[in-house]
Amino acid sequence: MLGLETPPEGGPQPLEPDSERPDARVRLAILVGSLATTAFIGYLVFTIGAWGFGFRRFSQHEGRLRRLLPQQPTLERVVRGLNDEGSRLVAAPETAEALERVVAERGGRRSPEIRAKAARYPHTRVFLAGDMVYFVFFDEARVMRDFTCVSD
Repeated sequence: MLGLETPPEGGPQPLEPDSERPDARVRLAILVGSLATTAFIGYLVFTIGAWGFGFRRFSQHEGRLRRLLPQQPTLERVVRGLNDEGSRLVAAPETAEALERVVAERGGRRSPEIRAKAARYPHTRVFLAGDMVYFVFFDEARVMRDFTCVSD
């Protein structure tokens, strides 16, 4: 025989030759790679979750106003209804300058859209609904005609 004896069952097993064991650098690289992959997957999960939550939240607010629009409610009814639901009126600009201040303060990246809609309708009311801002637009007869939701 070649000097390779089979150890008795239950006895000590022969050690693997050193050439088959990864050295410390390889083990460290595997560990670092595993940690980086885990961190990246965690980042993706939290990013996608935050996006999903934000999308759902925005959709709910927009849906609330979208369902209200076909009813053609009056300005007074909208103010009273939103107030009763906990969305407080924060601005009722009557001049272009007052509207511009509110748009600059609360419009964010939707400011151009808000300005365009406000140019079409003479009355604008601004509501704070949790962390969302509603810009609601009314015509000459004070009937709701459009809206824009802005994430605060």
